[in-house]
Amino acid sequence: MSKGYEALRHGAAWLDLSARARFVVRGRDRARYLHNLTSNEIKKMTPESSCYAFLLTPQGRIQADLDVFCCADHFLLDTESELREKVPALILKYKVADQVELEDVTTQTASVGVEGPDAAPLRAALTEPDFTVLDATVTGQPGFRVFCAAEKLPELIRRLEAAGAVAADAADARAVRIENGRPRYGEDIRETSLPQETQQMRAVSFNKGCYLGQEIVERIRAQGRVNKLLVRLELETSEPVPPATKLTADGKEAGEITSSVFSPRSGRVAALGIVRTPYATSGAALQAGALTARVV
Repeated sequence: MSKGYEALRHGAAWLDLSARARFVVRGRDRARYLHNLTSNEIKKMTPESSCYAFLLTPQGRIQADLDVFCCADHFLLDTESELREKVPALILKYKVADQVELEDVTTQTASVGVEGPDAAPLRAALTEPDFTVLDATVTGQPGFRVFCAAEKLPELIRRLEAAGAVAADAADARAVRIENGRPRYGEDIRETSLPQETQQMRAVSFNKGCYLGQEIVERIRAQGRVNKLLVRLELETSEPVPPATKLTADGKEAGEITSSVFSPRSGRVAALGIVRTPYATSGAALQAGALTARVV
């Protein structure tokens, strides 16, 4: 068990998330425009608030996911590095006469996640205006995100370590993320995924007005179910299984594993998988080849 994993689970860890893509959205129409494009409640956001949201197709399929941060005169969008070119195209696609500007600030800024059960007190070390502290985590642990100019990153890390944070790497974060059932776009959430299939309904507001893809999302809610769901799984092995490993039940196709990792917490493999709804119940036993994959 690494020190970084231990800190994420039982203390406070810092994660360099600067490789993620970041965009600033300005202009007087920014709130209305983003509200009409995303699945969450943007118009009601106030400075220093944040939310998680999807960008959907008109058919309700997820094209990207975003952490949206509200600042006094702009919004800051944070997403996976692989979506750096895709997200601006999706956002600006419907711009006509709207007063909206989008700027890619990935290279000139840095981003650090501070996560773990003891993360909250470390905010006190970051009160200067050089550091913007907002709520979001990548692992599903308690914590927050810090943004700053790229040249301020060494100072930020120095302050966090002086306050007791331990460095964690991408492997540590991935292990905790999968243990916590937190999916990643491009790995567990796909372009074909519907919001309800992901079970990440914190990304969706059912109280807002029209937005792109809303009709399908509302229709699914009215029907009350989807055909498949993203679930947490546990396998009685210490070796992770490849993504796309098929899951079966009584010889019938039941779904597939999307990601897996050895879990130091359980001593087994933790995984996420897309499973047909009848099998997506806690305790259900599925087969992944010769292995048993149990829905958690």
